[in-house]
Amino acid sequence: QVHLVESGGDMVQVGGSLKLSCKIDVHMPETYIMGWFRQAPGKEREFVAAVSRSGASERYADSVRDRFTISRDNAKNTMFLQMSSLKPEDTADYFCAASQAYWRNTVDYSDPSRFDYWGQGTQVTVSS
Repeated sequence: QVHLVESGGDMVQVGGSLKLSCKIDVHMPETYIMGWFRQAPGKEREFVAAVSRSGASERYADSVRDRFTISRDNAKNTMFLQMSSLKPEDTADYFCAASQAYWRNTVDYSDPSRFDYWGQGTQVTVSS
C-alpha cells in the first residue's frame, strides 16, 4: 500500500504564496510519477501539475502555468507545489497522487484515472 500525505495548506491573501508538500511512503519514490490535483466545493477534481520520476519533465494546467511550480526531492520522498500570485479561484482541497507508470510525453496526465494512489488532501483558501 502506498501512502501519500499532503501538508502546507493554509489561508492566504490574494497575490500571496504558499508551498505544499506531499510525502510518499515508499522505498523507491523515484519509481513513481507524481501529480497534484485540486477540488473546489461543488466542482469536479481538476488537474494542477505532474512531474516525472526523475523530476526532469513537468506538466501544468493552463490555469496555473507560470504561477505554480512542481518539484520533487526523491532523497526525501517528497514532492512540492510552489504556488504564487494566488487567486480566489485557486481555493480548493489539493490532493497529491502517484503512479508507477513510465512517463510518456503523449500521455494526458490531467486524467485522474492515470494515478493509482491518492492522499487525503490539504486545504488552500485564498481570501480577497
